[in-house]
This record gives sequence, structure tokens and C-alpha cells, in this order.
Amino acid sequence: MTRTLNTKAYAANNSARYHLGYWQKVTLGIWLIALLALPFADIEIVSFNPWHELGLMAQGILAPDFFATEYLMSAVVQTINFALLGITFGLLFGAPLSLIYRHKAVSTLCSLARAVHEIFWALLFLQIFGLSPVTGILAITIPFAATFARVFSDILTQSSNAPIDSISKQSDIISRYSYGKIAQVLPQMIAYTRYRFECALRSSAVLGFIGMPTLGFYLETAFRQGNYHEGAALLMIFITLIGCIRYWCKPKLLPIYLVIALVTLSDIPPIDGSLLVRFFTEDILPPAIANAQDMQSIDWSALGSWITRLISEQALPGAVTTVILAVLALAASHFVTLKGHAVASRHLWSKPVAGLGQLLLLVGRSVPEYILAFVFLILFGPSMLPAIIALAIHNGAVIAYLAVRQSDQLNPQQVAQGKFNLFHYHMLPSIYPNLMALMFYRFEIIVRETAVFGMLGIMTLGFYIDSNFSEIRYSDAIVLIACTALLNLAIDTTSRRLLSMPKNTQASC
Repeated sequence: MTRTLNTKAYAANNSARYHLGYWQKVTLGIWLIALLALPFADIEIVSFNPWHELGLMAQGILAPDFFATEYLMSAVVQTINFALLGITFGLLFGAPLSLIYRHKAVSTLCSLARAVHEIFWALLFLQIFGLSPVTGILAITIPFAATFARVFSDILTQSSNAPIDSISKQSDIISRYSYGKIAQVLPQMIAYTRYRFECALRSSAVLGFIGMPTLGFYLETAFRQGNYHEGAALLMIFITLIGCIRYWCKPKLLPIYLVIALVTLSDIPPIDGSLLVRFFTEDILPPAIANAQDMQSIDWSALGSWITRLISEQALPGAVTTVILAVLALAASHFVTLKGHAVASRHLWSKPVAGLGQLLLLVGRSVPEYILAFVFLILFGPSMLPAIIALAIHNGAVIAYLAVRQSDQLNPQQVAQGKFNLFHYHMLPSIYPNLMALMFYRFEIIVRETAVFGMLGIMTLGFYIDSNFSEIRYSDAIVLIACTALLNLAIDTTSRRLLSMPKNTQASC
């Protein structure tokens, strides 16, 4: 009897000792879902000789050819121009919207606008404006304006009301708000705008894959033709552009940059108004509505058959593939984040070794996922594997970079512990809740990027959207883009619910 009681007490003590914290459960949940999704994923390597191709790429990296592209300088200038003008207009529209973001209609429209990837916006505008700078600039402006509205609204909401309360009530409302609120959060807004400019540069480069005259156009051409020396040079220039952004992107220089951008921007061809009218009144309408003379002559049966076929044959299969790929990429990103954080932490390594690790993170976060996926597609052939690796490297590097910045500010306890134990039992648990919060924020971005990877041949929603645009079925493409936006909203809502758990629950790892 005594022995039984002791056994139960021992089991109870062990149960209490190994009680899982909130974030441990969430982490295990992510990996469990990823393992369940793995059998349904196509991760086969179908390339005949990936190591030979990898060797050729390595030779290209070791001997980059910076003079192979005749239009190199023009591509760099246009990449910056699209990003600069896109983010300027995004700021002009997004900043005022942040003041009324609490309105349900505004927040819903902004959520839908930013849930659609820049490439999908570009594909839409391509049908109206063609390969014009207007297409590229608008494709960046719309989702970025929606993002500015949401983030600036959050920043203003979280700021203190004490300064504005201390200003005399007799002052006008604009002065009170400017000096009491805006002045308080202005440094934070400037820092975020600089970060978004870095994102805009990546988006601008990726727009080259649909024909825009940016670096992505020449990168795709170089890698597709096997000119790896040229491709490596273009990648190095782009990474340098991102890595040095803090030195050349100064707020006081922006007016000069804007003037240069307007002067050096590619020629804008005249806009055909009839195309614009036809696109909105005929092309984007379902056939049953476009062919009808009035409401009474609409064939509702044909309309129902059209939407049923579209949902069952394209939207649902594409959404399932998108979610499977996104979940696997999230788990892989978690792995890369932990390894990247460990490699670049000064608490674990000497300063030179940690600096080398941070350089690797810079490379990983500078190259857009789309370009990484394209390179891995050449290596491993068409499957989900290139996309998973690309998403894991880019998003893992971004989160690890931010985690390293946070952990470097911590002062470790003066206890008799080795570096390994101190890092894993003190530093990592301290930043883990924030690291997971960043992970869920990036999950929304992973889903957006996953949908776009369909344009590389992976059968996500983007595959069907690209196919419909190619076959001039704009109405089908727009319905699928709407499905992509709704899927992103669902992911965003789920992530926010996980992050809004009680603080005392989140604190424990």
C-alpha cells in the first residue's frame, strides 16, 4: 500500500515537473500538423543531376560577372524607382487611412487589399496598363497603403494619451493631435517606413518575373539560360543594395531621390480608356452576366454551374495545396529560425563568428522567397520542395535576425553556467514568446507567398490564377484572387487568436 502511494506521488511530481508551457504546446502543435500534412505533400526531387547544377551555381558565385548585363544600371535604377514611388504613394494613402482605421468598412477593405500579393495586383493592372511603370507602382502602392493604415493605427492606439491630455483644450484639434500623438510615435513610424521600403525593393525586384524592367527580369533570364556568373552578380548587387539601405536611405535625402525617380522612370505609354472601360464592364464579369442584356436575361443556372465548377475544380484543390505547403514551410521556418538565432548569437559565439552568422542571415532575408524558389526549382525540379526551402530560408532568416537583435540587448545572469546552458536555459526562453509572435505574423506572409508560387508550376491557388490570366479568363482569375484573400484573412484571424491568449499563459514557454 505504501509502495503504491509512493509511486503515485512520484508520478504526480514528475507530471508537475514536466508540465508543458503555452508556447511549448503551440510549437508541438505546429510540428504535429506539419507531420500530418507531410504524406500529402509532393517533395520529390525530379532533377536528373542536381549536384552538377549546384556545382555550376557555386562556380558562378565564386566568379561573378558584373559586366555581363548591358542594362544592369538601368535595372537597378528602375528597381529603386518602382519601390520608392510605390511606397511614397502607399504612405500618402495609408497614413490618412490609419486615422479612420477603426471603422469596420475601412479595416475590412484594407485587410482584403493587403491579403492580395503584389504580383496578383500586377497581373490585374497588366491587363489594363500593359508593361507600364504604372502597373508596377500601383501593384506596390495598394497593398502597402493598406499595411501602413493597419500598422500606423496600431502604433497610434498603443501610444500614451498623457501628452495630448497635457495640451491646452483651447488649441485646435489638429495641433493637439500632431504634437500630442504624432510627435510621440514619429520615430517608430519612420523606422517602420524604412523597413517597408526594404520590402518594397524586394517586391519591385520580383515584379521583373512578369516582365517589369527590374532586377528580377534579368535574374530570371540569367538563371533560366544557365548564365550563373551573371545571375550571381545580380544577386550580389541586390543583397548589397538591401544590406546598405541604412547608409543610403536617409529621410533628408528622400526629396532628392523622388526627383531622380520621376526623371529616370521608364516612359509611360498612353493609357487606352476603352481598354479600361471594357475591363471593368465586360472582361471581369462571368460569361452568364457579360452576355446578358439586362437582369432578367441573366442565365442564373449557368452562373451557378460556373461558380460551382470554379470552386470545386480550382479553388478548393488550390487552397488545400496552398495550406499544406504553408504549414510545412512554417515548421521548416521554425527550424531555420532556431538554428539561425543560435549561429548568429554573440552569447554563444565569439564576435567574428557571430558576425559571420549575421551575414548569413542578411543574405537569407535579402533575397525574396520567389527568387530563392526559382533557383531551387532549377536545382531540384518542379515540386513543393523548392518552395518549402525558399520560404524557410527567407522567413527563418528574417525572424532569426530580429530575435538576435532582441537577445543581444539582454544581460545574462552572472551565474556559473557555460555558454551553451546560459543560451538554451536563459536567453532562448526569454525571447521565445516574441519569437513565436513573429512566427505567426510571418505565417500570413508565408500563405501569401505560397499562393504566388503557383506561377512557378506548383499547383497552389497562384497556379490556377496564372493559368486563367494566360487563357484570358479574367472573371475566373478574380474569383480565385478573392479566395486567396479570404484564405489569408482566415489565417490572420487564427494567428491573432493564438497571440491574444492571456498574458500569464503566454509568458511560460
